[in-house]
Parts: sequence; structure tokens; C-alpha cells
Amino acid sequence: MEQLDLEQWKHQIEEWYGVAIHHLHEVPPIQLYAAAAVLLFTTILLLSIRFLKRAKSNTILLTGLTGAGKTVLFHQLRDGSIHQGTVTSMEPNDDTFILHSEKIEKRKTKPVRVVDVPGHSRLRLKLDEYLPRAAGVVFVVDAVDFLTNCRAASEYLYDILTKGSVVRKKIPLLILSNKTDKASAHSKEFICRQMAKEIDKLRASRSAISAADIANEFTLGVPGESFSFIQCCNKVTTADASGLNGEISPLEKFIREYVKP
Repeated sequence: MEQLDLEQWKHQIEEWYGVAIHHLHEVPPIQLYAAAAVLLFTTILLLSIRFLKRAKSNTILLTGLTGAGKTVLFHQLRDGSIHQGTVTSMEPNDDTFILHSEKIEKRKTKPVRVVDVPGHSRLRLKLDEYLPRAAGVVFVVDAVDFLTNCRAASEYLYDILTKGSVVRKKIPLLILSNKTDKASAHSKEFICRQMAKEIDKLRASRSAISAADIANEFTLGVPGESFSFIQCCNKVTTADASGLNGEISPLEKFIREYVKP
């Protein structure tokens, strides 16, 4: 009985195969070529999309006000020393390298592209050139002179968090309190709270301005609620560092979270 069923199935498959071949021969060659071309194009397109999704960015941006210590951090990440890092940068420091700490450990890791974007107000537009390709943004804050620069730093951070490239791609951002080795440095918790308060004030003042006068692409926070960084579409975290002393492990951890080794 089972042998008979197998023979019937074999006969049926051969019949279907014959019908398919017959219909295939009736199709004009030009249609076959067109169908093959469409199939090939679709396959290449799908593979390209899949490849692009896998090709993760390896770019980390260091930004913040002038004097926050971004250039020192850049050189510590690359060379393990400050070099001329105490001098304010007027052009971006842009380099791709294996983190210095990983060189010492002789680990085979993926190079990171780190861009130190100048903090001068006239040069901040350069940030827009790099943001679309960023895997993460590090906003460096001077923990010693924070209160003096709180308003200006909060405005700059507000502008970054409302940029379309940041919101749409949900680019993670680290608020890095630098120079925390100093006795007069403020804690990262205090800095985060004060900046959130300033951003809350900015939301209120800027929402009262005509939309035509606002450069920000998106709004922040939840209407009717006090602003908190957890309301941002992208992930915002905080950490401490001391560029001059080389205490930058939280920064390296952030980098390797988003640029996998």
C-alpha cells in the first residue's frame, strides 16, 4: 500500500514538472530575461540593504564648550598623554585608532574614529557634518567652572538633543563631567540636575517664539511635565572623568558600548 502511494506521488510530481516545463517553453525569451533581471536586481538590493544595516558606524564625537577638556580627552584616548591638549582647538581633531588602553593590553580590537569638535560658537556648525555618521556623542562639561557656564552649556546641549539626525537615529549621548579630580569640581548628579532645569527653561522660552524663528528641528520632553533626560528619544547617560590624570575608563566604556571591539 505504501509502495503504491509513493508511485502515485512520483507520477504526480513528474506530471507537474512536465506541465511547468511546457509552460516555460511557451514564455517568450525576452520575458524570461526580464524576469531573471528583476530577480537578480531584487536579490542585490536586499543584500545591499542587509549589508548597510550591519555596517555600524565607528565614529564617536567629542563636543562641548571651549575649555571643557575635549582635546585632552582625545589625546588620552589615542596616545595616553595630553600632548598639546591644553591648547584650545580651532579645527577638529579627527583620527581613527585603537584605544591606547587596548594597545597596552595588546588586544585585537576594532579601531574607533574619534572627532574632537571645537566648542567655539562660530565653529559648532562643523558638528552637523559629523552627526549623521555618529555612533555616539560625548558632551564634555567642565565640572570645576560648571556654574559659570551652565546656561551656555545647556543651550548647546539643547541644540544637539533637538537635531533631527540625533532624534531620528536615536544617537546615544554621554554627559561627561571632566576635571573631577579637582576638589572644587561639582558631581555629575548636580551637573545633570542643573542642566535639566536650564533646558526646562529653554523649552518654555523657545516654545513662545514663532516657529519661523526656531532653528531646532524637534522639541524636547513631555508637555506639562518638568524636563528630564529620560524623556529624550535617545539614551542619555552621565559619567565622570579626569583628562589630565588619564582617568577616562567611563569614556572608554561608553565608546566600546557603541563601537563593538
